Amino acid sequence: MQEMKGKAVIVTGASSGIGRACALKFLEAGCAVAAVARRKDILESLAEGASGNMLPIAADITVPGEADRVIDETVRAFGGIDVLVNAAGILRSGSIETTSLDDWDEMMDLNVRAPFYLIHKAMPYLIERKGNVVNVSSVNGLRAFPGVLAYCVSKAAIDHLTRCVALEVAPKGVRVNAVNPGVTLTNLHKAGGMNDAQYEAFLERSRSTHPLGRVGTPEEVADLIFFLASPKAGWITGACYPIDGGRGQTCLR
Repeated sequence: MQEMKGKAVIVTGASSGIGRACALKFLEAGCAVAAVARRKDILESLAEGASGNMLPIAADITVPGEADRVIDETVRAFGGIDVLVNAAGILRSGSIETTSLDDWDEMMDLNVRAPFYLIHKAMPYLIERKGNVVNVSSVNGLRAFPGVLAYCVSKAAIDHLTRCVALEVAPKGVRVNAVNPGVTLTNLHKAGGMNDAQYEAFLERSRSTHPLGRVGTPEEVADLIFFLASPKAGWITGACYPIDGGRGQTCLR
């Protein structure tokens, strides 16, 4: 952790789930963290409970002007950017027959377009400090699953964005990687429309669909993200790391 002390880190989706766990992990390591999410009240409560140098930024990163403001405020506060963690995301259920164009666009905007634009705007600062990007993808980016068409496509897109950008900026000393979690205890599925009973049934079924017999925690995923962002991963770029309890190794069940 000492190697990360003082690094300037942007974490999107920082109000809950994997994003929140990442913000707290980087703060624990002594980083300066710009925690980004739409909900200002939740960000402020996170800041109150966190130790270290935290900058809460309430912004809708699907709006280019807001994404610009995230980069500008971070650089103004911290002097540059060392790490960008794109953890914000959304899930909507739907097949090729039932997915609406609005749902498709909403997922592509937040899951793909927003990370692309933030990487684009942050890149000059990342090059200056030889920093890195970690994108939060999903096992759905590596494997196809029925009933979540647009989500799967968006996560496959973020995986390939990761690989393409990694190749482009490697000669400039910037690394780009992604993590691909299986089912993790976050509010993603409830926010996507599951009620409490459906979510509990989904978690119970996930015990059998994940070979290790359980779902993951946000903290476990944050630990991997922190490692990939650290100098210890200095020879890793363009990688999409499964952290899924073995889910990606199984056939449809």
